[in-house]
Amino acid sequence: MNLNNPEFVKKILVGVLATLALLLIILVIVLATRDDSENGLTGGRSPEEIELTYWGLWEPENVIAPIIQEYESNNPHVKINYSQRPFTADDYEATLYTRLEQAKIGESPVADIVKINNSWLPRFEGLLTPMPETIMSRTEYAETFYPTCLEDFTGSDGQIYAIPIGIDGLALFYNKELLSQEGVSEPPRDWDGVVELAQRLTKRDNAGRITQAGLAVGTENNISHSADILSFLLLQNNIEVATMQNNNLTVDLSSRQARGALTFYRDFTRRHEVWSSDLPLDLDMFFRGELAMFFAPSWRVFDIIEAAPHIEFDIVPAPRLEANEPIYYAMYWGEAVSISSPHKEEAWKFVKFLSEQESLQKLYASSSNIRAFGQPYPRVDLANEVENSRYVGPIIEMAPDMKTWKMSQNPTVEEYINLGIAENDLEIAEQRINEFLNNL
Repeated sequence: MNLNNPEFVKKILVGVLATLALLLIILVIVLATRDDSENGLTGGRSPEEIELTYWGLWEPENVIAPIIQEYESNNPHVKINYSQRPFTADDYEATLYTRLEQAKIGESPVADIVKINNSWLPRFEGLLTPMPETIMSRTEYAETFYPTCLEDFTGSDGQIYAIPIGIDGLALFYNKELLSQEGVSEPPRDWDGVVELAQRLTKRDNAGRITQAGLAVGTENNISHSADILSFLLLQNNIEVATMQNNNLTVDLSSRQARGALTFYRDFTRRHEVWSSDLPLDLDMFFRGELAMFFAPSWRVFDIIEAAPHIEFDIVPAPRLEANEPIYYAMYWGEAVSISSPHKEEAWKFVKFLSEQESLQKLYASSSNIRAFGQPYPRVDLANEVENSRYVGPIIEMAPDMKTWKMSQNPTVEEYINLGIAENDLEIAEQRINEFLNNL
């Protein structure tokens, strides 16, 4: 060893520096791996086995299982446990919120992936984790799904909190036989035409009681989707019902246009007299062949087929106001990731996989084996596959122009909207809804 040789010393120093650099790189990788593991992120590496819990609603396990198996096959380190949760409108929202809230403070476990309604985000945002840009950029999301999806699932912070695997909205159902008796093949596409047809289709007995109703609109107690129908009318009148003020959602139902929408809604019983508060529930009337038309999302098709297979019916897009641009009412769900999930990025990867073309096509085909059709596609690039479908086509026709106002499909908000209908005073509904929102 000749330390007096400059070249030899230089080689020694280069070797020492190279060794230190290698050790530094290894240290950085170790620290990054530990940090990612603590936050449930994998960064594209091959991690230890990860288990994800997925709570669904509509699809039984045998329908979703092939999709899960395919994902697990492509990602051997991931195991997904699927559970179809029971659903009632009043219980599911409250139960999900409570479970997510308790999990956030560490009191009880909750699924990594859950379903939320497209109008629930203001209440649930703080309990969910936003989609990372590495999963899907905002631009890609906007180009992939219908515009309402981006609007509905964008939080107050500008981030996206859910990905849809279906789309739905209010459509007009009609009894083909009853319309045929009046020489009509299907309802008109405008409100004036629908009102005129509903009057023609309404029949009464000698005492003036309705025996065949033309259209189920105008009351709150015997219409399955009364709050949604009024919300739809508010949207069609271009009313900014819900706005963010100081990071708080505020509802304004006091405008002249809002009162006009309520008047239009109630006129179906008071002026047009095609419906009445003393009639049975709209669905029951339709099952018996005593109601010509009513509003509902596409999944009501399954109820009719099961309860009244003898009824010949179809659906068309909801009517529009001729003077305005078309606006339709969105009612659907999205897959979201709990803020308490220890594997957030992996959960989002699976959600994105669910929303891809091939996955949705397989899911639609599997669902169609157990019922009339699968969930209408939320992806714009799959529209042409179902646009001619009897029950799905009308939903796809409306989808590009669908909107909603957030919180409108919350059970408590629906209750207050129905109160406003009953009292003919939307300011009562506005006060109650804002009190509810302020306490979230």
